[in-house]
Amino acid sequence: MIREPTEIKIDEYGRVELPLGLLAEAGLSPESSVVAFSQGDGRIVLRRAEDAIRDLIENGTLE
Repeated sequence: MIREPTEIKIDEYGRVELPLGLLAEAGLSPESSVVAFSQGDGRIVLRRAEDAIRDLIENGTLE
């Protein structure tokens, strides 16, 4: 089940808190390692580190 989008505020230190339900939908847990990168159009992408590293090795890209 995909949930409705949730507005999240960035705090004064540049941090965000992601709802547990959103993490669960993405297959992540609070202790997961992620790779973060910007797509330059107002998007910041978080990917499971193992998936991003595999794609980088196999395809030469994080996407």
